[in-house]
Amino acid sequence: MSRIIIVPGLDNSGPDHWQTWLQTQLPQARRIEQAQWQEPDLPGWMAAIRATLDPRDPAILVAHSFGCLASIRIIEQHRAAIRAVLLVAPADPEKFGFEAERFLRPLGVRALLVASEDDPWMSLARARTLAAGLGADVLNLGRAGHINARSGYGAWPGGLKLVEGLMRPPVRSFRQAGVKEAGAVLAR
Repeated sequence: MSRIIIVPGLDNSGPDHWQTWLQTQLPQARRIEQAQWQEPDLPGWMAAIRATLDPRDPAILVAHSFGCLASIRIIEQHRAAIRAVLLVAPADPEKFGFEAERFLRPLGVRALLVASEDDPWMSLARARTLAAGLGADVLNLGRAGHINARSGYGAWPGGLKLVEGLMRPPVRSFRQAGVKEAGAVLAR
């Protein structure tokens, strides 16, 4: 059974967030620990992820918002310890003063980026550009906001299905596995 590492964004994805619900559904899931959840400290987030990694047992990262940025950067340094990554509603690096180009290198691991048409933290067009640079498949959930508790994503069975898909042996793409970009079935 694959290890799951949950990488929240700012404020630690509170008790009503889909990441918290997901952690209750997957006994092997572990959430990173941060000293300061309100500060977008990229090196700090990366160190918290690094502390959970074991190259002898590659993990699946399940990241949201700012946690996606830290996950992208940690994969560059510790690819052998990562089996796959689910990037949900990534925040735009430029909103935190980072150059977007630093986040556009192929990950070299299975990756799915889940985006929204009305996410205030990253436009769908920029999410698609990010996914292309990373070599990730894209799943557009439609008008789903920031895909967080405020947007109605508490218990999210569709998100659980996505993680379970990453746990199975790889196929060439998520589309070949039957995941459609429209994503209505996986929305909630």
